[in-house]
Amino acid sequence: MTTPTLPAAFTPFAEPRRKVKAPWIALFATAWFGIWMAQLTPVQLLLPLQTDGIFGAGSVESVLAFGIISGIAGACALVTYPLTGAFSDRTTSRFGRRRPWIFLGTVLFAISLVLLGLQDTIVGVGIFWSLAIIGFCMASAAITATISDQVPVEQRGFVSGWVSAPQALGTVVGIALLTSLPLSQLFGYTIIAVVLLAAVLPFVFFVPDEVLPKVLRAPFTFAALIKGFWINPVAHPDFGWTLLSRILVNLGNALGTTLLLFFISDGLGRRETAQADLLQLTVIYLITFILAALGFGRLSDVIRKRKPFVYAAAYLQGLAALLLAFVPDFSIAMVGAGLLGLGYGCFMAVDQALATQVLPSSHTRGKDLGIMNIATAVPQAVAPLLGSAIVAFLGGGVFGFTGLFIASAVFAALGGLAVIQVKSVK
Repeated sequence: MTTPTLPAAFTPFAEPRRKVKAPWIALFATAWFGIWMAQLTPVQLLLPLQTDGIFGAGSVESVLAFGIISGIAGACALVTYPLTGAFSDRTTSRFGRRRPWIFLGTVLFAISLVLLGLQDTIVGVGIFWSLAIIGFCMASAAITATISDQVPVEQRGFVSGWVSAPQALGTVVGIALLTSLPLSQLFGYTIIAVVLLAAVLPFVFFVPDEVLPKVLRAPFTFAALIKGFWINPVAHPDFGWTLLSRILVNLGNALGTTLLLFFISDGLGRRETAQADLLQLTVIYLITFILAALGFGRLSDVIRKRKPFVYAAAYLQGLAALLLAFVPDFSIAMVGAGLLGLGYGCFMAVDQALATQVLPSSHTRGKDLGIMNIATAVPQAVAPLLGSAIVAFLGGGVFGFTGLFIASAVFAALGGLAVIQVKSVK
């Protein structure tokens, strides 16, 4: 059998050398803005209000229901991230490997959000939020892989900052939009879905994606697919330590943020102003997060070091959580929000760049980054369940949230220790 001839300019799975330009970065950042707004605005505002509407505002049942729904969604993310990455690695569409998955995931995400707005039972909320998270994971797994596919190593800290910075911006814009307008539940979810489509689809339509020739697609077996999800931490220790660090730091961050509306309302007793207070804290977090993500991401490119930034970022988040734990006051919460933004912004940008440098194989970038993405999405989904259990176990109120924020600090500190073990990246 004659082996098909490849185009002369095609170098399969090669590390990119040409820097991406400003238009590419602008479309990339805009896509992430839409993705993060659609994922985090429900977590921070819409879903808590929806569960409050079902069980009653301020009830323990509402907090627990929110946690259980988020935990189920986290289980969906656990499967979807690596599956999407693995399938996109093998996709031979004429539109490229990643773009079809970004498109399909975005459409599923948007439709699920609209249908979520129609739900008035906890079962319906759980089903459609899980479908929304599946769409979120499909889109974000594929678009994350474009960093390794198209961005050279010396530019990845800065570009990864544009994954992170829109996270805070999308959250605050979403919360500001929904709290400033008298919107119904359905209309609120629908607006978020429309913004998602408008933000992501230009990246799909206008950013080229290299086509994988069918001759280079590895034979597919279900056993090989399942086996590929296990990456031996002994054979690839830097991947293992980076994954562990990411899980711990993201869990610490999520414990400190996902129940923030409940903390303001019940822990600080500011129920009448809780939504406005949440917006104020989010704005502070936004400013420091963006400055840290873009500034430290770029600085890590310039000095060619990643680990010191990741380590310091983890402990800065731990400090913010301890302030919230032992000084439960709204003015101190504003200081904590600033420190948390600095720490998590730095972590998200630099750790993403670090992750792309410890992948076991250039042939399986999508699948391996999908596994890495589990460490971001699953803690965010599981934290409400774990956090609500901690708060409920400790009796709620100030004491319950003190325990929650101590746990947040402990996980962040352990994540900082884990990244020290990485040897192949400075």
